[in-house]
Amino acid sequence: MGTRRLRFISVAALVSIVAAACAGAASPTPAGSAVGSPAGSAAAGCAGTGAQAGAELQIPDIEQGKFNVAMVLIGPHDDGGWSQAHYEGLQYVCQNVPDTHVAYIELVPEGADSEQVFRSLSRKGFNFIIGTSFGYMDPMAAVAEEFPDITYLHLTGFKSNGTNFGNFFGAMEDFKYLAGMLAGSRAKKDGNPKLGYMATFPIPEEIRLGNAIMLGAKKTCPECTMDVRFINTWHDPVVEKDAAASLFDAGAQVVFTGADTPAVADVAQEKGKWGVTYDHPSSCRVEKCLTAPYWIWGPEYARIAEQVKAKTYKAGYEYFDADSGAMGLFGFMEGETPQPGVADLPAEDVQLVKDTLDKMLKGDFTRFDVFAGPITDNAGKEVLPAGAKLEQSDLDQFPPGAPGAECTVCMKWWAEGINGDLPD
Repeated sequence: MGTRRLRFISVAALVSIVAAACAGAASPTPAGSAVGSPAGSAAAGCAGTGAQAGAELQIPDIEQGKFNVAMVLIGPHDDGGWSQAHYEGLQYVCQNVPDTHVAYIELVPEGADSEQVFRSLSRKGFNFIIGTSFGYMDPMAAVAEEFPDITYLHLTGFKSNGTNFGNFFGAMEDFKYLAGMLAGSRAKKDGNPKLGYMATFPIPEEIRLGNAIMLGAKKTCPECTMDVRFINTWHDPVVEKDAAASLFDAGAQVVFTGADTPAVADVAQEKGKWGVTYDHPSSCRVEKCLTAPYWIWGPEYARIAEQVKAKTYKAGYEYFDADSGAMGLFGFMEGETPQPGVADLPAEDVQLVKDTLDKMLKGDFTRFDVFAGPITDNAGKEVLPAGAKLEQSDLDQFPPGAPGAECTVCMKWWAEGINGDLPD
């Protein structure tokens, strides 16, 4: 989930700020250890201060003599989803990159409001600024041109200026594919081969993840189909709950979310069906949550921060795969217990998930294997023949794609089994 968008509400009405300072180098922690920490907790060695939501926006100050890192979040830092996963990654940087001071600003809408925030952070003198939503891409690119001595990292987009503005994301389609296998197996076992996908916005990322779910489901449930609802928000518990209920009421046995809250699992609990949450393992705690693909940003952020600090970072386009260790499938990673909905699934289906996950973690199965031909769209057209694989530009962009990175089999289509058309 990579891209994040909120309804446009004034920054002054929504933004709260927390600056967290690290007093020198904290002792290293295991990779990804921040995942699952209590919402809002500061990592060891980091103290937090906050401003009330609705207060006039006050951009946090840098600390002289420190490496200053700022993060801009689309949602609340303790949402149990996308923004919390990034927040914990920032805390990991605070713990593991010596002499670092970190700050974040949450609930920042995309567009002009975010550009103002990026510019203000730059004027304050932050060394490294991270933007965590697709709609921050163009505003961040504009500000990066004004401040060539500051490094900017954008999440979930596809643009870079090759100097001080880089792009960064990961192949969550790998883990949505695995979750699709589980969902297909569950739906087939329950005698109702119908899935639902609560998508956010009709952008390449959401289409890519939806197609990965369906391709995975077909491995365990060839007869499975999937309905889609676009909800046009990344974080709205009421809208998410209503959309999930709509999909369940329309007959879906398992519903996926592309948004940030655990609402889909809560509704599944009420309906006696199954939900698949996203972004953070804490989102999948109720019995009727089947699993959750989630992010582990800390080690990747720390790696890049060290490069920025040492002035060796090469701004470009970086897209990591499952073997990075930066993603997980709840219930299937080391030390985790599968959710109750997995216990009675056919052993061969569960083993397929485990075997495929093992290959992914070893680098033997990548996002290009998820999208290997033959693939047919939901209109019956073969979009990719047997033996062929998509390119990165096909996954990232609608046609024609960015100049110099044009796509050929551009993913502006739904895979076979998905009901409905893409909005214009």
